Amino acid sequence: QVQLVESGGGLVQAGGSLRLSCAASGRTFSANIMGWFRQAPGKEREFVARIGWSNGLTYYADSVKGRFTISRDNTKNTGYLQMNSLKPEDTAVYYCAGAEYSAIIPRLYNYWGQGTQVTVSS
Repeated sequence: QVQLVESGGGLVQAGGSLRLSCAASGRTFSANIMGWFRQAPGKEREFVARIGWSNGLTYYADSVKGRFTISRDNTKNTGYLQMNSLKPEDTAVYYCAGAEYSAIIPRLYNYWGQGTQVTVSS
């Protein structure tokens, strides 16, 4: 099993920045990919970004490309999502997740954190 714990959410004004963290523990070698997803009220969970733990390859949703940066620190088993130029439509609960293979579909991720709320005011 892999345990994931997110932190760093909060309230920020439009145009501001936040950095989310995702600390992984347990059988971390079984989750080769770390992904970030978000879910707004009344909407489906959507893919935001993913990164390979070993190769660092990244992939972003078009809606966040150029504003968000995903990274990881293998020495700390921690992943990050730096969010800049935030918009009100970025408001959602943000989840980190772990998968064995690269994917953007939530059901292909086996491990999930509890989520952290990000609220962007206009």
